[in-house]
Amino acid sequence: MSFNPFEFLSRAVAIDLGTVNTLIAIKGRGIVLREPSAVAVTADEAREVIACGEEALRMAGRTPGGVNIVWPLRDGVIADYTLTAEMLRRFLELAVGRRNGALGKKLAMCLPLCVTDVERRALEEAARAVGARDVMLIDEPLAAAVGAGLPAFEPVGSMVADIGGGTTDIAVISLGGIASSFSLRTGGRHIDAAIADYVARQYNLSLGERTAEEVKLTLAMALPGGMERMQVRGRSLENGLPARVVINSGEISHAISPVIRKLTDAVKRVLSETPPELAADLIDTGVTLTGGGALLPGFDRLLAHETGISVRAAESPLECVALGALRLLGDRDALEGAQLA
Repeated sequence: MSFNPFEFLSRAVAIDLGTVNTLIAIKGRGIVLREPSAVAVTADEAREVIACGEEALRMAGRTPGGVNIVWPLRDGVIADYTLTAEMLRRFLELAVGRRNGALGKKLAMCLPLCVTDVERRALEEAARAVGARDVMLIDEPLAAAVGAGLPAFEPVGSMVADIGGGTTDIAVISLGGIASSFSLRTGGRHIDAAIADYVARQYNLSLGERTAEEVKLTLAMALPGGMERMQVRGRSLENGLPARVVINSGEISHAISPVIRKLTDAVKRVLSETPPELAADLIDTGVTLTGGGALLPGFDRLLAHETGISVRAAESPLECVALGALRLLGDRDALEGAQLA
């Protein structure tokens, strides 16, 4: 008999099912699970799931043949329905085990603004496949704004830029609705790819996904400055042997600049399309950054310079979407006034 966490549960649960990471929040408990959205599967046709999350990533490149690491979400939406549903089931089981059955039949899931109707239905079906009965889909920027503590339901304009692993959602919110917005399938993963591409071109060195991310976390800056150095290891594209090189922060800032330009242009686009009354509010309220992109050093200063308004990173930016969705799910009045997905 398959495990159904919702058979035991009475509390609401919110899930931020991201391209790179999945977070689960439970009413009264807060964030109870944070795992990479990765699945280790057998390399044969059966594609049997061996492990999910951090356990799966530990196998990457270190397991003798027969195991593939799959990221079942791409650009914020489901790319492999079967693996996504199984990953979600295992994550929920892990969350229940940690919190002694604290979940509930009410489930909120967040989704980027750029999803299609087909992608939206796939997300809802994945939630129902793991036993949820009452599924609510919430736009990520609204959840992010609520999780960041912005006055999303007041008659004042608030702007949030939620920069995730695969997508970025930018929105001006007032009275629980989205007044202007733009969504692009660009995020932290694309910064990683830009770094890997640069190192391959410049040094003939192939980097693994985790190494590229480590370089980003160590050296990447939206604004050039300083000259930090880092030794990176990978595989030589010339002879296939292990190799290492030393790179610096200036190189990486240059390598990621096209991605950063896409993000800043998107924010400026939303500002240009915002109604005048709400645009005036933003002079005081500014832009709030959420998601992993909020942690990129210098991005807040670059964006402030480009837009002329204040920019700040939310407290605990990685948790804003999940916590905001949980708050919306538990607030009936807010839900009734919200513009939901």
